[in-house]
Amino acid sequence: MQFLKGLPARILAIVLLFQAVAYYAVASRREIIPSISPLSVFPSISKGWTMQNENPLEQEVKDVLKADDTLNRVYASPDGHTAASLFIAFFRSQRYGQSPHSPKNCLPGSGWRALDDSKFQVTVPGRDTPIVINRYLIARGDEQSLVLYWYQSHSRVVAGEFAAKFWLVADATRFHRSDTALVRVIVPVNGNREAATNTGVEFVRAVYPDIVAHLPK
Repeated sequence: MQFLKGLPARILAIVLLFQAVAYYAVASRREIIPSISPLSVFPSISKGWTMQNENPLEQEVKDVLKADDTLNRVYASPDGHTAASLFIAFFRSQRYGQSPHSPKNCLPGSGWRALDDSKFQVTVPGRDTPIVINRYLIARGDEQSLVLYWYQSHSRVVAGEFAAKFWLVADATRFHRSDTALVRVIVPVNGNREAATNTGVEFVRAVYPDIVAHLPK
């Protein structure tokens, strides 16, 4: 337990305490729950990327996830040579314990192991500055996949799980809102990680405007 005496652990404890106090201080206030169209009507075509398959989640997965709405699709590239999967989990409120599950926790539980974990910038339409998202390379046996993901809240893109908690408290305090969405893109790595990254970035750029338009501002 010696690590608890270190400065980083003390700072973390103070931050977590502040988060709890601030969050529950506004818990008694009336929360604003934004309206959103069902994710089932999310565009099936985005900048030439066309929905190939729609894979609804099994009920037991929904029960664990506790999201208010989900989307799970596979899109084909405009030339039809590559594919990318898009998963969105939307939470109308996080006040009662519902919150996104980080892929860094879920994927290892499904047998995947991490090969690389980093953040990088992607320029997207409609924004003057690049967004920062997670780049998570995983493997299971001989199979490798590239995972790109972020948290989308009120047109804000957040990569880190800790930062997402900070903004949860800030938004609950200022705007009486705690809605958020986890956006995840998976691209298979067929022997070329750079090509998979390029495919993932191209797909993110294609669907990002539709994601912003569909989710609450």
